Amino acid sequence: MNTSGRVFALIDCNSFYCSCERICRPALKRRPVVVLSNNDGCVIARSAEAKALGIGMGAAYYKVRAEMRRQGVVACSSNYTLYADISNRVMRIMADMLPGIEVYSIDEAWGDMTGVPDLEGLGHQIRNRLAREIGMPVGVGISTTKTLAKLANWAAKKWKGTGGVLDLTDPSRQEKLLRLAPVSEVWGVGHRSAAGLSALKISTAWDLAQFDISTLRDTFGVTMERTARELRGISCIGLHEGPPPKEAICSSKMFGERQSELPPIREALAAYVSRAAEKLRSQSSLCSTIQVGLQTQLADPKGPRYANAVTLALPAATDDTREILAVAQRGLGQIYRPGYPFSKCSILLMDLSQRGELTPDLFAPMPRPGADQLMAAIDRINLKEGRGAVRIGRIPEKPKWAMRREMLSRRYTTCWDELIGVRG
Repeated sequence: MNTSGRVFALIDCNSFYCSCERICRPALKRRPVVVLSNNDGCVIARSAEAKALGIGMGAAYYKVRAEMRRQGVVACSSNYTLYADISNRVMRIMADMLPGIEVYSIDEAWGDMTGVPDLEGLGHQIRNRLAREIGMPVGVGISTTKTLAKLANWAAKKWKGTGGVLDLTDPSRQEKLLRLAPVSEVWGVGHRSAAGLSALKISTAWDLAQFDISTLRDTFGVTMERTARELRGISCIGLHEGPPPKEAICSSKMFGERQSELPPIREALAAYVSRAAEKLRSQSSLCSTIQVGLQTQLADPKGPRYANAVTLALPAATDDTREILAVAQRGLGQIYRPGYPFSKCSILLMDLSQRGELTPDLFAPMPRPGADQLMAAIDRINLKEGRGAVRIGRIPEKPKWAMRREMLSRRYTTCWDELIGVRG
């Protein structure tokens, strides 16, 4: 029973990274496509055709490369600039068609459909407009709670007869789907909790919805209790009631090639600190402590091994990239050892607090004048013009340590030099 009167929709892009690659490359349509992780390491996205060939998520590219070529699979390096721009376009259309949205991830968003007279009709309008104006295929799940809407979205993609849109506001339809859906497909049920639920003979979403609430709370905690109530149609998670701010923020990537000299490692650390500080500001947090890490390729049995990290307190809680970077570079100097072929460095921001929640230290140094305005301006410019449009001077435009992306597609929508050319 819908006790709140609210109606939620979950709009989720199909195989988002692969679909982004196909939008500007029509030759990839209906071909099996995979997208690889940083440094072309592992498979992180698969088109439906690639899934049908049995290519596993997380498969190491070097192990499956020959087989993928034999099967005609197209492998693409991750093009995050392209993906972020297409995501923004998708979200703008959703916001234009719905009273309110909550962006959940790069490829999905919740929508408020409360009071909409023709729910399924609006779902098809959203789906058709995204396909027509952007070329992005999506599934739309609609129901009276977020958890049911998420399950409806799964069903809309699984069964083609739905046309990609499923209205699950009717209690009888809810029960029918709950009896069919494995409990592992329920939002918030992970592999570990699914195993625990299986021990209680809970195998379907219906089993979970009907199980004793107090036992679920005592065994799995309040989150599982809330999930079960949502499956019963009791809305416990409102729009914009997403996860709390992160308690720690990490930025780290493998180098495109191993680095033994300190200057390029300092450049890489500056780039990672910039990204971590940007995330910090996006959730309105301040950082009091950082950890800097540096390591060689520990999985290499023949090469020299070294790994170390140092934890440092900042003079005062801050979100200023410059302040964090100054301390991080000092920490890097403490753990760097010459002669080692380093493969990775990292920055971890810890002891986070929300702005306004932390009592300032009277003896801490004052922040630089205009720091907040400067950081906000940099974030706005980079959001509009692309990440790295404004960056720390230490970071080169084309660094030697940048990750390998040998199969990188063009930035069709954000770079003038890489626009699609049309011959007359």
